[in-house]
Amino acid sequence: MASVVEYKGLKAGYHCGYCDSEEGKASCGMWAHSLTVQDYQDLIDRGWRRSGKYVYKPVMNQTCCPQYTIRCRPLQFQPSKSHKKVLKKMLKFLAKGEISKGNCGDEPMDSTVEDAVTGDFALINKLDIKCDLKTLSDDLKESLENEEMKKEKHSKKEESNESIHSQAIEEKLGSGEPSHSIKVHTVPKPGKGADLSKPPCRKAKEIRKERKRLKLMQQNPAGEHEGFQAQGQPPSLFPPKAKSNQPKSLEDLIFESLPENASHKLEVRVVRSSPPSSQFKATFQESYQVYKRYQMVIHKDPPDKPTVSQFTRFLCSSPLEAEYPPNGPECGYGSFHQQYWLDGKIIAVGVIDILPYCVSSVYLYYDPDYSFLSLGVYSALREIAFTRQLQEKTSQLCYYYMGFYIHSCPKMKYKGQYRPSDLLCPETYVWIPIEQCLPSLENSKYCRFNQDPEAVDEGCSKEPDRLQVFHKKAIMPYGVYKKSQKDPSEEASVLQYASLVGQACAERMLLFRS
Repeated sequence: MASVVEYKGLKAGYHCGYCDSEEGKASCGMWAHSLTVQDYQDLIDRGWRRSGKYVYKPVMNQTCCPQYTIRCRPLQFQPSKSHKKVLKKMLKFLAKGEISKGNCGDEPMDSTVEDAVTGDFALINKLDIKCDLKTLSDDLKESLENEEMKKEKHSKKEESNESIHSQAIEEKLGSGEPSHSIKVHTVPKPGKGADLSKPPCRKAKEIRKERKRLKLMQQNPAGEHEGFQAQGQPPSLFPPKAKSNQPKSLEDLIFESLPENASHKLEVRVVRSSPPSSQFKATFQESYQVYKRYQMVIHKDPPDKPTVSQFTRFLCSSPLEAEYPPNGPECGYGSFHQQYWLDGKIIAVGVIDILPYCVSSVYLYYDPDYSFLSLGVYSALREIAFTRQLQEKTSQLCYYYMGFYIHSCPKMKYKGQYRPSDLLCPETYVWIPIEQCLPSLENSKYCRFNQDPEAVDEGCSKEPDRLQVFHKKAIMPYGVYKKSQKDPSEEASVLQYASLVGQACAERMLLFRS
């Protein structure tokens, strides 16, 4: 299915949720009826971002708080001291029920509005989207079928391969097979979660026991091994005199084994939110109640504001098409909720998109009673570990996108602490390491990060006439469509859209014109 978008143009002079300016915000937006994951990947690599089905791009040199797309590189990620504290705090809580004293709920990430574009919310609600979706999809299906018939004469062989491929996808979708909840491993498997080349920190007593066991093992390998297993302890995979000063990996810190009599059990489940899987539907009400409490307590929303329809529009509806390519992740690509279950109840939900090159964080909400666990930081670290896990099967999926970095807004600067990370240059759309961007941002809110004065936007719209338009049940290039248009503002709007989405997306996506 092709991406279908309806461009809404520039919205300027509305309220900004970051600096509270009444009319400083400026962005361009479009309503996405459907988006392929590749198109959305390319759009976020040009500074776009979605909120429900509304996809927007800040006008960087005009808006009061420029929002720079930020991505972390999980394969090189090293948790900082404060990250380790959060992970240890969680382990202590799970193992012994210990609740750390001191600063509980006030860490910056805990109030993560994960870009809860508050002003955009009001804007989305105001947008008069009268387009009849049912009719639109029927019309589109019809015109796509006509296009197919035209192409039928060409490359029979390719077509038969494609139809087998799409049939396989349909069967897979129909069977509901991929909607099984994926449990992000609770115990690391050798070679997967924990990095077994790195020794754990151990007490001297344990090391002495270990040496004794190894000595016994050399004398009587088989017997010692059996006795060892009988004690209910896994055979140690570490040499006796290993240095314990190597840093623990992120997985070591997250999946550290808990005692059998642990006070609490935490399980992370990934459920597809769009189209909704059976697990998503079964847990919808419980998840919504967590969201409602979060909005009321953390964001001080009145009780009637976080409605089911607002929750659905903002965090459950997604334009992303579910895709299951053979070389992709087992769960497929698309939109998901990563649910954190503590002792059988949901305490937090991370809303994420899984795209060809990244896991993109959309939002996080949690039960305010568990603020002491710093769930904003904890969930970001789990999402980084999840990206690393997906990358093992799908090698190109190796980035974690954290939404927007807003240097001028203190509560949004925390995102710069997940290193190494890069910011997207708002003029040339290349990634620049954050360390190189910060000095410029100290001097000016808006910056072009690319230092090469000759560099240009390589993906810019070069041939607008090739842009695809969906008009009156037919798909046509813009070059054909514009001949029937009299309104000069129509051309300005289409060219603005083309410049913002870039040539590749303009040629693949269908721009709906009524």
